[in-house]
Amino acid sequence: MMDDLNGALSWICALGGLAAFGYRLPDLLRRKHDVALWALCVYFLCSGISFLVDLDALRVHISDLFGLPNITSLIVQVAVVVLTAAQQVVLVYWSSPPEAARRGARRWVLFFGAALCVLVVASLVVSPVARAKTATSTILLSIQDGRYALYMSFYLLICGVGQFEAVRLSLRFTKMANRQWLKVGMRTVTVGASLILVYCVIRGIQIAGTRLHYDASALDPVQWSCGSVGALLQITGWTIPAWGIHLTRAAGWLRSYRSYLRLRPLWWALCQASPDIALDPPRSWARDLLPPRDPHYSLYRRVIEIRDGQLMLRTSLSLADFSRVARSLGLPEDPTSPLGEALQVRAVLNRPADERDEQADAVGIPARPPYEDFSDEVEWLTRVAASFTALTQGRRPQRATADTLS
Repeated sequence: MMDDLNGALSWICALGGLAAFGYRLPDLLRRKHDVALWALCVYFLCSGISFLVDLDALRVHISDLFGLPNITSLIVQVAVVVLTAAQQVVLVYWSSPPEAARRGARRWVLFFGAALCVLVVASLVVSPVARAKTATSTILLSIQDGRYALYMSFYLLICGVGQFEAVRLSLRFTKMANRQWLKVGMRTVTVGASLILVYCVIRGIQIAGTRLHYDASALDPVQWSCGSVGALLQITGWTIPAWGIHLTRAAGWLRSYRSYLRLRPLWWALCQASPDIALDPPRSWARDLLPPRDPHYSLYRRVIEIRDGQLMLRTSLSLADFSRVARSLGLPEDPTSPLGEALQVRAVLNRPADERDEQADAVGIPARPPYEDFSDEVEWLTRVAASFTALTQGRRPQRATADTLS
């Protein structure tokens, strides 16, 4: 069961890394001089390769292709060191001034480059067991050799240093980021790097346990899961700033469309009384359910037209008339509340059509100044529309309004 889960995670990480590389590749072709983007694409590509070549379904065939048993182990380790270096370059460029970023990136590239050279040379001297059914069994059998255990310890040290720095720099950049999705992405990268650090620690415990003749193989599912989930979270975190903004826009689109529909009963009634307020003639309810091309603009137009309609109707209703209607229905006599605005519209529309154009000859009804924030104005008119619908249907307006906002 656990092997199947780890296998599935490996496939997801492999495909996720390569998909992320393909997603950012068009940007790279347009921004060829963006060092951070180059490093990010290298990270995605190496991340996908590191999981792809180590899949049990492919690793034997790749080894046969090169004619070297378990060459995939070295490919994975090289890819991991390269992606770790690329990750540092991205974080340094994102969190430091340009000149400091160039110096910092150069230091990290030299550090990981030297470490990679030592790793490759050591792999020529020490290699894993010639044959093993899975990548997991390859490592567990190989670390029984003291030389390979030392080699793996050095590899884990390189990974641990890189992930520790990834946690530190991600936390630093999260405080500097001024965009919501960038913060979310960096927090996700931080969690992923932390899990990979756990992977390094558990793998180190396994190596120590093997040398001390203690069976630590029971920890293997945990360390593989931490490594795979951590890598997947890092891939996701690095891509969140690119696609997260689309989620924000989609959510804004849905909010505008929902408010557009919720204001329709009030807007429709006002259009029937004063057709001139509508820029476009009202459509049937079924046609109005179709999302407009730009719901944000359509919602803005609907709010303006509702306010125009209220202004035109308010001139034909005096404060005394409003109070009389409110008392007859047992409702509060506050014309500036959502219920009060809805009651004004209902009271005027209940009058004969030939009396609606008559100017009130007594004290007029005070109008509430519109909100400066458009979203507050939409929320207010939504409450007015809910109260208006409740009055029209003969229900209790206060309860209708509460239900609408919950």
